[in-house]
Amino acid sequence: MHIPVPMDRRRSRCRSARYRSALFGVMFSLGACLALSPVAAQPRDPRQTIGPTVADAPSAAYRFERFVIESADGRRRWRVTLGIALQRAPRHGFSALYMLDGNAALMEFDQALLAELARGAAPVLVFIGHDNDLRIDTAARTRDYTPSAALGEGGVRSGGGADAFAEAIVERIQPEVRRRVPLDRSREAVWGHSFGGLFVLNLLYTHGDAFATWLPASPSLWWDQGMLLGAPERGFFERKRQRPVSVLLMQGERERRPDEAGRDRGDPRVAAHLARIAAAPADATQRLAERLDRKRGAQACYRSFAGLDHGPMLRASVRAAAQIVAADARAPCRQGQAVSQLPKARGA
Repeated sequence: MHIPVPMDRRRSRCRSARYRSALFGVMFSLGACLALSPVAAQPRDPRQTIGPTVADAPSAAYRFERFVIESADGRRRWRVTLGIALQRAPRHGFSALYMLDGNAALMEFDQALLAELARGAAPVLVFIGHDNDLRIDTAARTRDYTPSAALGEGGVRSGGGADAFAEAIVERIQPEVRRRVPLDRSREAVWGHSFGGLFVLNLLYTHGDAFATWLPASPSLWWDQGMLLGAPERGFFERKRQRPVSVLLMQGERERRPDEAGRDRGDPRVAAHLARIAAAPADATQRLAERLDRKRGAQACYRSFAGLDHGPMLRASVRAAAQIVAADARAPCRQGQAVSQLPKARGA
């Protein structure tokens, strides 16, 4: 394992503050933030690089450092960027938010958000990205985030590396983060979007004791003909829980009502993509929340983001996840919607 020298050891005096904001205040702030956020689709250029981020600039609230983890065979490398609040650790340790697509997630943080988080529980921010400067490494994330290999464009099978990546997180990344920063393990949360959301759910099913709070956003439940909705989910329900878990599933309102107008169904690539995503109905995420909430030892809820489609949900959900963990990592459903308060999904 290669561990570079921390990026920035400079510390500035940071006045430690008690968290005074009620949850209503947190959600009001989040709503204002989302109202001002751009809702255009996320950039699709596979060559887009991350550029300078908050990790490269002085901050009055957080310091940043990095380390790199290699797979056992030395063929894969993941860059982990840590954001650590400039204040004394709580008695039982900091809360923490682990984020997949770490390079892309890091781009969505700014100094105002860091300052807001520091006024709350000041969670440790753990950005887990691939060890390059791409915003999103499409091929690597498909490999690492999917639980099975599936046919993609051109009839080529790809994916299926989720088990190996899960092992890297649980056995190597988490221990290294805990070695560097004192953490409260009852307040560790994990977030992922799209394929990342799929991975978070699969990790819950296979390593359910790794985190206390699970924040999958816009999970790609259609992957491999919806395989995660089959045997993996049934296995999770059959096993006894070792520790209580909270699950907040997030989805853009427009994802539930996909607009296919203007798509050229005569294009084989478009037709193939629409056929793949049809493996899971548009309300599959909400219905999954309803099922998970019936699992003993689990609390699950669902949150819809008004007016947002799949792409903008990366920014909206990762910022929401950070604010939720800063408020109370153990109670995400106070800030989501209890399943019992939701309109029933079709066929439920």
